[in-house]
Amino acid sequence: MTRSATTMRADILESAARLFATVGFRGTSLQDIASDVGCSKASLLYHFTNKDAILTELLSPVGRELAELEERLAGLDGDEAAHAAVAGLVESSLRFRREITILMQDLDAMTARPELPDINAVIERLVDALTGRSGDPRARVWGWMALLGVALTGAGDLAVPEETLRAELTRGALRTLGRSID
Repeated sequence: MTRSATTMRADILESAARLFATVGFRGTSLQDIASDVGCSKASLLYHFTNKDAILTELLSPVGRELAELEERLAGLDGDEAAHAAVAGLVESSLRFRREITILMQDLDAMTARPELPDINAVIERLVDALTGRSGDPRARVWGWMALLGVALTGAGDLAVPEETLRAELTRGALRTLGRSID
């Protein structure tokens, strides 16, 4: 039985995401993806012009979500900014576990991807929101710790129920930031 174009595209993206997260973008060939999907390389190339196009499709939702999170945080400060930034960061980290793993494997190359906003600028704005817009250098350190802790832990393969992970990532980040835990 043949798969529909939509199903084949979804299967290719699923396979690529899993392989990229496991062996890296550079370590995965188009043939690896095609073999994993159970199709020919020519069939894969019918759906995606190259491996870069697959990665673009996988990372585009991450870029959109980061832009939306930044928009929601733009007018907030203090505890309101910190709590909203933690909540958004936790949700994004859980939703995009594999994509974060892919990004972290080759961070320098991935941060320049056109489908992602300027990652360095986004990180700075997220840290600013996490600190409640504080200029205190200690708060900046805590903001970085919270950001990386949530992203890396959320992307990890922990044998913890998702609701527990969500709750503890939130509590841990707020503790790290010296914020109240509501």
